[in-house]
Amino acid sequence: MSSSTAPKRPIVDGSRPLSLCAREPHVPADRLVAEMVPPPRFDSVRFGTYLPDPAQPSQTEAVRVLEEFAAGLGDGPADGADGGIRRWFRRGGRSTGRAASAGPRGVYLDGGYGVGKTHLLASLWHATEAPPERKAFGTFVELTNLVGALGFQQTVATLGGHRLLCIDEFELDDPGDTVLVSTLLGRLVEQGVALAATSNTLPGRLGEGRFAAADFLREIQGLSAHFRTLRIDGEDYRHRGLPEAPPPSDDATVTRVAHTVPGASLDHFPSLLDHLSRVHPSRYGALCDGVEAVCLTDVRPVPDQSTALRLVVLADRLYDREVPVLASGVPLDALFGKDMLEGGYRKKYFRAISRLTALARDARRLADA
Repeated sequence: MSSSTAPKRPIVDGSRPLSLCAREPHVPADRLVAEMVPPPRFDSVRFGTYLPDPAQPSQTEAVRVLEEFAAGLGDGPADGADGGIRRWFRRGGRSTGRAASAGPRGVYLDGGYGVGKTHLLASLWHATEAPPERKAFGTFVELTNLVGALGFQQTVATLGGHRLLCIDEFELDDPGDTVLVSTLLGRLVEQGVALAATSNTLPGRLGEGRFAAADFLREIQGLSAHFRTLRIDGEDYRHRGLPEAPPPSDDATVTRVAHTVPGASLDHFPSLLDHLSRVHPSRYGALCDGVEAVCLTDVRPVPDQSTALRLVVLADRLYDREVPVLASGVPLDALFGKDMLEGGYRKKYFRAISRLTALARDARRLADA
């Protein structure tokens, strides 16, 4: 199902603010499948709209390589799709012997925050000449949610006829989920599905970026032969040349905006965190349906890891939908404590800070209106 025919946002009455805490969405399994397309933010991106940083030649090279990869995927099965991909990898320097004929059928984009990996992954999805129902795009979390909703065998049956599966933000911090998805990908590769995935390199460690790639390939073990790694260097484009994130607003401003902007929600931050604990993360997208701005009062540092991980998923869904976030309380970059930013889930937290900062900047125009 294409993004143009995905479930529509409901029209909301802007006379008074919505409340995320009042919502308990139900998401049927067929919606999870239908929404496996690039999110609204990336509806119109293409390789031609990606603006490589002139100081980072790896970005220009990534566009070239992915365009060739997409061209190889465009060959239908009757025309030798495997042959097109094999030729692409041979041009990339792989052997032309028996090992090359067995795969790789995937590409892994390795780089830091905000270098445009999701833009490139979505561009690959758009550029692949296949009907929308034969290519899928989702985050690692969304893929695990799909397995939970459909069951493993049905997920294999649903995705097994696809030409391409794009996985954004491949996560290595939960061994159980990693093994689950690794097994799933192995089954899909056996059925001829091409793969593309992204993951982040930690800030301040871009010079060690290959370690992130090595971790990825090691964790998926037998699947490593199916991936070619593309390194993408650069600074976070979400903040490149832009001012610092605005300071928190006061409660009065947040409340005023919530009551004057049609489709805005207004929630007490601690209450929202409590509500998220009772809503499955697979429903956080539906939680945001029809919301045009999120207004939060009394933002505080999150108290524990489980709460923080739920907030990361909500931040991803808000970012996908380009929903501005206006908040009072502590700055958004102070949501996660030092222990969290130095722990095993730090990649997720840094990503959430980057995305929430961008959404807070978007909300400035609402507060100034």
